[in-house]
Amino acid sequence: MKTITATYRLQLHEHFRFPDARAIVGYLDELGISHAYASPYMTAEPGSTHGYNLVDPKALNPELGTERDYLDWTETLASKDMGHIVDFVPNHMAASTHNAWWSDVLENGPSSLYADHFDIEWNPQKEALRNKVLLPVLGAQFGEVLDKGELQLERDGGAFFIRYYERRLPANPRSVWPLLERAVEKLDVPAEDPRRHELSSIVTGLRNMPSRTETLPERQRERAREKEILKRRLGALAEDAAIARAIDGEVKLANGIAGDPKSFDELDRILMEQSYRLAFWRVATEEINYRRFFDVNDLAAIRMEDNAVFADTHELLLRLVADGRVQGVRLDHTDGLYDPSAYFEKLRHSVRSADARAGAGQQARREIYLVAEKILEPGEQLPSSWAIDGTTGYDFLVQASGVFVDRAAEKAFTRVWHELSGDTRSFQEHARDAKRATMRSSLSSEIHMLSQRLERIAMRNRRSRDFTLPMLHRAVAETIAAFPVYRTYIRPDGTREPDDEHIIRRATRIAQRRNAEVVPSVFELLRHVLLLSQEPLDDEDRAARIQFAMRFQQLTGPVMAKSVEDTAFYTYVRFVALNEVGGAPDRFGTTTSELHDANAARRARWPRTMTATSTHDTKRGEDVRARLAVLTEMPETWAKWAAEWLAIGTSHLTTIEDEPAPSVADQYLFFQTALGAYPLIGGTDIFITRLVDYAVKAAREAKQRTSWLAPDEAYEAALKTYITGMFSTEAFETALETAADAIATYGVSNSLGQVVLKLASPGIPDTYQGCELWDLSLVDPDNRMPVDYEERRRALKKLEGASPKELLASYRDGRVKLHVLRAGLRQRREMPKTFLEGDYVPIDAGDDVVAFSRNHAEGSVVCVVTRRPHHVTSGRAPFAVDDVWGQRDLPIPRGEWRDALTGATHIVDGDTLRAAKLFAQLPVALLVRR
Repeated sequence: MKTITATYRLQLHEHFRFPDARAIVGYLDELGISHAYASPYMTAEPGSTHGYNLVDPKALNPELGTERDYLDWTETLASKDMGHIVDFVPNHMAASTHNAWWSDVLENGPSSLYADHFDIEWNPQKEALRNKVLLPVLGAQFGEVLDKGELQLERDGGAFFIRYYERRLPANPRSVWPLLERAVEKLDVPAEDPRRHELSSIVTGLRNMPSRTETLPERQRERAREKEILKRRLGALAEDAAIARAIDGEVKLANGIAGDPKSFDELDRILMEQSYRLAFWRVATEEINYRRFFDVNDLAAIRMEDNAVFADTHELLLRLVADGRVQGVRLDHTDGLYDPSAYFEKLRHSVRSADARAGAGQQARREIYLVAEKILEPGEQLPSSWAIDGTTGYDFLVQASGVFVDRAAEKAFTRVWHELSGDTRSFQEHARDAKRATMRSSLSSEIHMLSQRLERIAMRNRRSRDFTLPMLHRAVAETIAAFPVYRTYIRPDGTREPDDEHIIRRATRIAQRRNAEVVPSVFELLRHVLLLSQEPLDDEDRAARIQFAMRFQQLTGPVMAKSVEDTAFYTYVRFVALNEVGGAPDRFGTTTSELHDANAARRARWPRTMTATSTHDTKRGEDVRARLAVLTEMPETWAKWAAEWLAIGTSHLTTIEDEPAPSVADQYLFFQTALGAYPLIGGTDIFITRLVDYAVKAAREAKQRTSWLAPDEAYEAALKTYITGMFSTEAFETALETAADAIATYGVSNSLGQVVLKLASPGIPDTYQGCELWDLSLVDPDNRMPVDYEERRRALKKLEGASPKELLASYRDGRVKLHVLRAGLRQRREMPKTFLEGDYVPIDAGDDVVAFSRNHAEGSVVCVVTRRPHHVTSGRAPFAVDDVWGQRDLPIPRGEWRDALTGATHIVDGDTLRAAKLFAQLPVALLVRR
């Protein structure tokens, strides 16, 4: 495998295709990138902007270009000695009729060849859903939709479909045989006409075909062939005008007449005979019987633990790896998998086997680079048994961003938040309340199904037979609410990760303490089942417990994600720079020693893990967080600004049902967002639109006054009125601009510090598209806006001949960040072993500096970064360094060092270097000694 030193994430879609990616290969090479890292590019839903709604894993997405375009791109990368990493989705696919597998399941139910590909409960507690898939796609109750004529039967050749606005769902041909039989009777041709006999023969074939059967694969394939033959015969026959008139006349009759409920009886019968049940979209929260990606109905989970599913979904990926087109894979949402560890092992083995089949030489068969999307909670360790290279970098992102937050300001920020909002709950209380709400609403069906599984287990033992379903439901939900991590990793054979037992025992103990009215032995049963305790069990009981435990593990992650990242992060807005994916808003920043400990652990266990500062999933751009961190150095000033802006905003509030809107919490979030993202360049019109869009999304995620399930148009209009009104008020716009100017230069210091920490810390640094210049984006879709690569090429050219000090003085154009990134990436490419394998030695340089060294036989590197720039400069401009650092010395190993960022040479004779000299041009340094 090509040596990986740095990655660059690209978001591919119909407006940025394979040819566009090819066009910037030279730019990425000049920047110092070793591997282009792309979003998923197997075929996704038409118009997908992200590629995660997969419909065909065996084909490249035609919207991104032709196969030749793809080959040209990867060949161009190879010509520059660059590699390629692709994002891959092993957990779910689009539940869409563009997905041939899903369509086959809808048409054929359990007898579909793909019935076992999707994680569907074919035998749920509710009789009406046996052997059916619940499709919650209707805008109103089923009967109302049917009687309005919004559901229509359609014929296309020999196939039938159910049309609901833009959706066209397959209809099982067997369900329409009575309609076709009537068409035979009404056919206006002689009795002996062969067309009549042919149509009668087709009707007989459909009538005799089993409606829903679970058969051996061989018989399934035979049934599928028989059905396709009948459909083709019918399609050919229906080309005759007389036949078409007879059939379409019956279709028209079946579609009924609005206002005449009786006329829809035939269509109702046809719908009831399908392998799916159409339902009001709100039904999904309580009855859906297929596992989803989180609570997204249009993304159906697949059973990757099944060997056939693995083979089908990885066929193209493995071929691209064997062909040398792909050198690494980013694995999306692996916490959703049944057994992540087994999946990683299988993927590693399959890659080796694919290489062997392709006849690749030993040199070419080096291990592929694998990283998994995994959110680690504070103190949680990545399972050491996983056959991967590490995570996608959320853990580093939070630590590197947090080191610029002054922990001493925590009490002041908490006080301001409590006083202004009146909300004194801790973040953990916000998270717990959000979990309970999520399990009552968007994920309640999953909790119901899990509880029913536990009830069946309880009924098998006389000691637990009296436990009622509500008791068990309460125990399951409250234990999940108490879960401190996304999931545990107990395997089907009972083996587990070292902390799993502690996590489960602690969660059940906390849940029991909070629910004293529930019989303690209920929690004891749950604990034993989750831990697969070694008790005398028959095979059926043990299998049921394993299934429950594995399903439980697949559910805790979605509950955590929807409740914490997508709810509590928007309700607990004490200081939003901490509210980041992988972060903990109640942990006020990262100390230097915590960062050193984390880096040392990464170096020891996961030296090739990805280290990121922005991703397509981050809640706000890296430079927004860096700028907001400055506020923690001046909490009293921030409190004053917030109070003044609240007062200005009173005239822009809207009264809704006797309550002012937006809420104080939403106003406080707006202040932080506007200040953190205030444009360095340009006007405010686009900025206002972005802020309004963000505010509406944030309010829906918070689910306090509006939500995705039940949007409140009045409240959302009040948000827009408030934000536009604030920017129409000169006092606020002037105050915001003044405040942004007051902290921007310190934010620049923090931003450059983040970049250098990412470059020098153990791991593989990733740059999210466009972030080589200032990244003042907000949550998606804001952070997926088009990137102007011509602007970046021009900026790269304009670096030539410009001194770092000049670039810093003109920081608004972002070239100083581009310069630091490029210089560091090129240094990594020149000294790969030092950065990838070198040891990690913390340097104690005081509270205002983060420093460490990396050492290898190849050479040494020392990273030195200014921390708390506002404090260091006593509030003066941080770039006038001559009289800032005074006579302060920094501990630097002796020797002759060259600063890769400035070109300056520093000779250290006595183990210290004058800070003013080191930071004479930039507030950061990357010293190199070969």
